[in-house]
Amino acid sequence: MESKYYELYKRLGLNIAYYRKLGGYSQIEFAELLNISRTHMSRIETAECAPSMDLIFGICDIMGITAEKLFELK
Repeated sequence: MESKYYELYKRLGLNIAYYRKLGGYSQIEFAELLNISRTHMSRIETAECAPSMDLIFGICDIMGITAEKLFELK
């Protein structure tokens, strides 16, 4: 992904992967819950593409966290 926000997307992707793993989900399991492909999940986690807001809210619902928590860029 070429974007002036690439570093932010990269950190967001790392947060998504962190919470996914914390929940004990593989990429394929988590992708199925979100109704996306495992490849798409991987591309989000590696900042190759940007997640939609619907997807962000879906991730938060599954993980039981707020969007603010997901966007805490460490």
